[in-house]
Amino acid sequence: MIKLAIQGGEPMIPEGTIRPWPPIDEIDREMVLASLEGHQHTFGPNCKAFQDEFAAWNGNRYAITTNSGTAALHMCVASCGCGAGDEVIVPAYSWSSSVTCVLQHNAIPVFVDIDFGTMNVDVHKIEAAITAKTKAILVVHLHGLAVDMDAVLDVARRHGLKVIEDACQAHGATHKGRKVGTMGDCAAFSFNQNKSLCSGEGGMYVTDDEALFKQAQMLWSFGETRAPGEAGGRDYHVYAMGWMYRNNDLTAAFGRAQLSKLDGYLALQRENARVLHEGLQGVPGLILPAVPEGYGHNWYNYVIRFDMEALAGSIAARDASAFRDKLVAAIQAEGVPIMVWQRFILPAMTVFQAQNGYGHGCPWSCPYAGEPVEYDVEQYPVAQLHNDTHACLVMALRAPNGPDVARLLAAGIRKVMENVDQVV
Repeated sequence: MIKLAIQGGEPMIPEGTIRPWPPIDEIDREMVLASLEGHQHTFGPNCKAFQDEFAAWNGNRYAITTNSGTAALHMCVASCGCGAGDEVIVPAYSWSSSVTCVLQHNAIPVFVDIDFGTMNVDVHKIEAAITAKTKAILVVHLHGLAVDMDAVLDVARRHGLKVIEDACQAHGATHKGRKVGTMGDCAAFSFNQNKSLCSGEGGMYVTDDEALFKQAQMLWSFGETRAPGEAGGRDYHVYAMGWMYRNNDLTAAFGRAQLSKLDGYLALQRENARVLHEGLQGVPGLILPAVPEGYGHNWYNYVIRFDMEALAGSIAARDASAFRDKLVAAIQAEGVPIMVWQRFILPAMTVFQAQNGYGHGCPWSCPYAGEPVEYDVEQYPVAQLHNDTHACLVMALRAPNGPDVARLLAAGIRKVMENVDQVV
């Protein structure tokens, strides 16, 4: 038996071994300094170039650079015509922005449970959630694994619904050879620091539909019909509700520099995940992530679940999430930067339980709403099970870290799980 670090033993991974993301080199310095020394620091030339280059990289006709992935998601909801009283189908487990973007346009989220194997929305349960008020299906390619888009698009076409892709975590992920963000009506990407493409903060709205592009652009820039830089110039007249979701030139310059290296980053990320996955084979008490045939994972997050049935007889049998937290603390003590990514399923969050987004019960009390929507958390048992038993590695598998680090990460996790009695 090896003494765990949490019990005073030597940590598996020495401090300083795992290097920070993202790596910064001369390309980044040159492009950001050139922007800084330029004379257009709001929506400048780097913003336009970033849009064009990202659209070309992902395979979209149109792209709009935004100040966050959350903004891009709101633009998706608005451009698809979702408004007062409309319903949008969403997964019961994701980051909060995947759902609050629906509320931002006075529409109502309707949750669907997830599939335990993929951690994405259970595509077989979507159709049962459709009502006369449903306007769109918002799917999340969670942790970098694409949703089964064939199944989603089949349901959407039969019911005349728009499909929004939340690809904020899924840069470069594929389904049957097609990149995420190219299959639905529109999509959102995030460039927050923890994403596989980092510009500090920022995001991108993409679509192939000109009408959706123009609607999104109005929301992006104050509700005006002519965006900065367009022929004829802005007329500064508000035609519809709008926000200020534009990006700035410095951030776009950083994003362009990182985009030029993205394919290499993703290749290393996938190789590191492969090595980690190989190193965790046969570790007791773990459920490892699986990739269905025909899918290309980008491994934004490497997510494990603790098999509480296999670990029964301890606190795990009484309180899965509490025991999970003990295991995470023990693994962290070994120098592995593992974390709990999300501690609540979305329907359990206060704004949905209270159904009071804007005050006076809006949008649920909107006179245009359909039948009352219930958010009983017991309707989403798979999401709750995943929520209570998961943990993940976010940036440790990223450049500049290589397979040597991935092997150490596997060894640190294995050490704890093979000596789990010390945790109990």
